[in-house]
Amino acid sequence: MVFAAIVAVQIEDLLSSVIAVGAVGLGLSLAFLILKAPDLAITQLVVEILCLIILIRATINKDLPVIRDGRWFFNTTSTLLFIAIFLMFAYFALRELPHFGQPIMRVAQEYINQGKELTGATNIVAAIILDFRGYDTLGEATILFTAVMGVLAIIRRVGRINEE
Repeated sequence: MVFAAIVAVQIEDLLSSVIAVGAVGLGLSLAFLILKAPDLAITQLVVEILCLIILIRATINKDLPVIRDGRWFFNTTSTLLFIAIFLMFAYFALRELPHFGQPIMRVAQEYINQGKELTGATNIVAAIILDFRGYDTLGEATILFTAVMGVLAIIRRVGRINEE
């Protein structure tokens, strides 16, 4: 993440800088996943992808001549290298996740054992998301809604077509 942040600040190509900023956000998402916070990792990943869409849309028209001037080999190589590194980190991060049905935290075991009695819900996932972690879920939904609205505001067509 630190390396990508330095690249984002030092590189002259605006589009490459935006992609490096995206790598920082992706690294943060992986850090959340490694630190056993998958809900934050998913939220960070979605917001990061939506922000990248906005930033690439804002910079692509200004940076298009640089892309056309024979840098395709460097761009293709760096893209493939980034994908390979991302998949490697994702592989190691996903290997660290606990096996299905084996909670690693005491509170998760309490949710499983007492979820039905405390909430009355037959679906344990809904009971955890809506009863035990309701404020957290509301915050995540608000973040995702705000990010989607931001993208829609940026990529919408300006004005309306007058049909007469």
